[in-house]
Amino acid sequence: MAAKVFEGLGKLGLGLAVVGGVVNSALYNVDAGHRAVIFDRFRGVQDVVVGEGTHFLIPWVQKPIIFDCRSRPRNIPVITGSKDLQNVNITLRILFRPVTAQLPRIFTSIGEDYDERVLPSITTEILKSVVARFDAGELITQRELVSRQVSEDLTERAATFGLILDDVSLTHLTFGKEFTEAVEMKQVAQQEAERARFIVEKAEQQKKAAVISAEGDSKAAELIANSLATAGDGLIELRKLEAAEDIAYQLSRSRNITYLPSGQSVLLQLPQ
Repeated sequence: MAAKVFEGLGKLGLGLAVVGGVVNSALYNVDAGHRAVIFDRFRGVQDVVVGEGTHFLIPWVQKPIIFDCRSRPRNIPVITGSKDLQNVNITLRILFRPVTAQLPRIFTSIGEDYDERVLPSITTEILKSVVARFDAGELITQRELVSRQVSEDLTERAATFGLILDDVSLTHLTFGKEFTEAVEMKQVAQQEAERARFIVEKAEQQKKAAVISAEGDSKAAELIANSLATAGDGLIELRKLEAAEDIAYQLSRSRNITYLPSGQSVLLQLPQ
């Protein structure tokens, strides 16, 4: 009797395990920010896009393909040429995501690795087209305009493949070695020219100052000569008295000067 009970429990457990395995294979989860496309072995890719949550499918017959629909970054380096035939190294940073409603078409026509197949090619195409419209100098001075033009053209091009570009920005922009050296030499030459101009302007100012000083000295000499012709030697005597008064004042303040009375002798008592 006990053997039959255990046998019955074993069959029940086996049946539950089989049923559980079938049910588990018929369930699949779609995480937050993701969408699923169903591939049916008999009808192909279904047009319905499955949202987040737990869903049922027919085991072996249907297979879910999960897509990440959140914005993802990607850096794409491109080497191209400017309008004046200068080599330009550009790195473009893109935030992209697929159009949810077009996931069945994306999977059918491009595949799960749509970003690897589409973004590098269209980015290179657009960058070469836009950069070729500007000279090397304009790429530096009008970088914002270049970035905006690339963003507009690339967004329009990506939309034909069912992609949305949330942000497009130029993160790296450099030129060839020859152009970089030429720019550095130009800057050095400009600095030398500014320095030379400063030296010339300084010399001109010094020259003007010397002329003005000479004119002042000449005018002063002329005034002194006129004064002497008018007042005679009185001006010279006045200047002598002023100089003597100044000398006497300076000597009176010195401790090393001793005044002796006139017409008297001073006896110094020195020890024997």
